Amino acid sequence: MYIPKNMEMTEAEAISKFISDYGFGILVSPDLSGTHLPFIFEPEEEELGCLYGHFARSNPHWEALESQRVMVIFNGPHSYVSPTWYQSKPAVPTWNYAAVHCYGVVTLLNDEENEQAMNQLVAKYEPELLEATELMPSDYQARLRKRVVGFKILVDDIHAKEKLGQHRKVDDQAGVFSALIESTHPDAVALSSYMKKRKLGIGS
Repeated sequence: MYIPKNMEMTEAEAISKFISDYGFGILVSPDLSGTHLPFIFEPEEEELGCLYGHFARSNPHWEALESQRVMVIFNGPHSYVSPTWYQSKPAVPTWNYAAVHCYGVVTLLNDEENEQAMNQLVAKYEPELLEATELMPSDYQARLRKRVVGFKILVDDIHAKEKLGQHRKVDDQAGVFSALIESTHPDAVALSSYMKKRKLGIGS
């Protein structure tokens, strides 16, 4: 991913939170196959962290992944930006966004490891389900786990980018930020919220 220096996200804590917040990623293997999957990121494991996920066993993508180096793409908020929102002229349309690419080597998990990883995923999104034994009895979960293949990725490189207009003049930033806030499009509103949280491209 091309990242100008003034658009690079470098803080480990910010990157970890980004992956946690936008954890539905795309795993891309060396043959350019891609699968959309939810991930759990453990930033404290090893030097740069580990990603955990699972494939449907019926998905052939997993079959050749052991020990392969892959890329996982995490997309954050993004939106069209109109040149009419700038004070400076001339100007052209653009697209602002945030994204993180993680690279690393895949290891397939055994059933015990996969159970732990899947429980962590449930705990993240709906922890009360872990106690809902009537809805998700243990024998039922065990049968379903046989239909999936768990894996972890030992992350060895991370590229993180925030293209939020922070390189433009303050008045231009303010115009874009204001237009995004006032937009009725959910993508624009989500991007403005992210920019405010990160204090980037907001004109102050």
